[in-house]
Amino acid sequence: MAMVERELLDALSSARILTSMITPAVLISACGTLIFSTSARLGRIFDRVNALKGELEEVLTDRLSYPGERIAFLRDQFQLQRIRAGLIQKAMAALYTATALFVAASLAIAFNVAYGTADTAWIPTAIALLGGVFLFVASAILLYESRFNLRFVSRHLDFIQFLQDQHEQKGDGH
Repeated sequence: MAMVERELLDALSSARILTSMITPAVLISACGTLIFSTSARLGRIFDRVNALKGELEEVLTDRLSYPGERIAFLRDQFQLQRIRAGLIQKAMAALYTATALFVAASLAIAFNVAYGTADTAWIPTAIALLGGVFLFVASAILLYESRFNLRFVSRHLDFIQFLQDQHEQKGDGH
């Protein structure tokens, strides 16, 4: 067997390939977990929009009190959910991009160990770092999106307080 073939066989059978690929695999797993939880957040947004739509339909058919206040409240809530859904979509795109880059980094590590030289050793690292940037961006977007969720909850609580106050005022007048 020629020397080059032996070196290639040693490189391919080496545990070095697998150990080098562990870090991207852990990051791929982290991205998968974030994708799963972000998808659940998107599902909750859909459920909330459906509930708000049902409330709007009740207001429009005069089944609920304070229709003007409710319509203004619902308009605000729909806008918050629209923003949240857009942010979630951007985060998902960044997470899928990060996952693809971590998979590419893992493959680049294997190819570099098998066929690369010292001159190409930086390529897998650069790909993994780019994946890290996308993971960071996705995390930042999700953090920003959580502010909109807090606004949604706070405004909901404010409206509930308004309804309670209106009910108490009616009770005092009778």
